[in-house]
Amino acid sequence: MSVTRFWRSRTFKRAKHLSVFILIDEVSAFQAYRLLQTHGISPEHLAIVGRGYCTPEQVGLREPLQIAWRKARWFAVAGGTLGSFLGFSLWVSVQWQILLPRGFEPALAIPAIGILGGFCGAVVGALIGFLGEGSQANVYRYHVRQGRYLLMVEGPQSLVQSAREILQVYAVGKPR
Repeated sequence: MSVTRFWRSRTFKRAKHLSVFILIDEVSAFQAYRLLQTHGISPEHLAIVGRGYCTPEQVGLREPLQIAWRKARWFAVAGGTLGSFLGFSLWVSVQWQILLPRGFEPALAIPAIGILGGFCGAVVGALIGFLGEGSQANVYRYHVRQGRYLLMVEGPQSLVQSAREILQVYAVGKPR
């Protein structure tokens, strides 16, 4: 997630949808591509990923480790910020004598809780990255390494749905 996306308002409705079809060989991938074109789907909404066509990086399919690293960084910053806020709140409560724990060193509270929050955030972010988006990207990369081809359709929901209906016969598995 980029910094610019973090500050923009989030919308709950996705403008673009994506469907990925796994095809056995180059011939079936190109036939499916042509079939979609004959049904009126523009080539700007289509991409073939595989040997001789686009690479996974060209269509924005990142490495699972890269996804996990980005998520870990974002969650570490959020966790560190939250931890620092909690440490500062604890320090203020001790200064105002609201809370007086034994052996509490107020000078170490803010950085210690901030570091602990950042570490926990990084671990959670890495797990979410690996088990969420990273695992899906790894499945697609596995198929490409096995010599299969991916036909990716991106656009409005109606366009993606019509592409799914057209290509039900050609897909190896269910579209994702």
